[in-house]
Amino acid sequence: MASVAASALIDYIMGNSLKAVPFVGPAAARVIPFAAFISFIVLESIAGEWLRSKGLDTRWLYAARAITVGFLLLAFWRHYTELHDHVGIIGRSVVIASVTGIVVFILWINLDLSWATVGQPSTFDPTLRHGGLDWLLVFFRLLGLTIIVPIMEELFWRSYLLRRIDAHDFLARDPAKISIYAITICAALFASEHHQWFAGLIAGLAYTLVYRCGRNLWLPIISHTVTNVGLGWWILATDQWQFW
Repeated sequence: MASVAASALIDYIMGNSLKAVPFVGPAAARVIPFAAFISFIVLESIAGEWLRSKGLDTRWLYAARAITVGFLLLAFWRHYTELHDHVGIIGRSVVIASVTGIVVFILWINLDLSWATVGQPSTFDPTLRHGGLDWLLVFFRLLGLTIIVPIMEELFWRSYLLRRIDAHDFLARDPAKISIYAITICAALFASEHHQWFAGLIAGLAYTLVYRCGRNLWLPIISHTVTNVGLGWWILATDQWQFW
């Protein structure tokens, strides 16, 4: 499986070169990358117009965001104990996770309705002035969309917050015993993070169900990745830039 291979490859590459940061606890290791990701969004929202007036192409803030969050995930990798656990990742569970991701993708591109959205989409248009695509921008966008975001968000939303709502010692909380209260609160907050809030709500519930049933964080990561790979492919094929 790709997720297992990815985890093993990262462990092998890192070896002893990146020790777990001693002063960062399990909660902070999951919150900091997410907070960094959100900080870049806030920066563009507050100062984007001013930066563009100074001649800066703010689309490159996404590349900086992807690199920063990717580095933090690598730096804290040894803290993510559940990503070193491959129990439960069997053919049937991977298929279910993948199908879930496909269903969420199909719903996502069909739920851009006025009642199911809030605010304005954060459109990312990688086209060049003279036509064609800036493929380096596309690369960083796809890197973030299909690899960094699924890992970062699942570590924050599912691994940390979902279980932290139920128990202070969230690492000891069995995903199969997560309460309906925690599922509802976490899904609602996950929905609020997205312009397409209703699609975000469905995605949050679907990924949580995959996590709760499979009891392994790699499974919702697989679902999330499949959804985002589908989105990336569809956006590039249709030029529907508002979807990312």
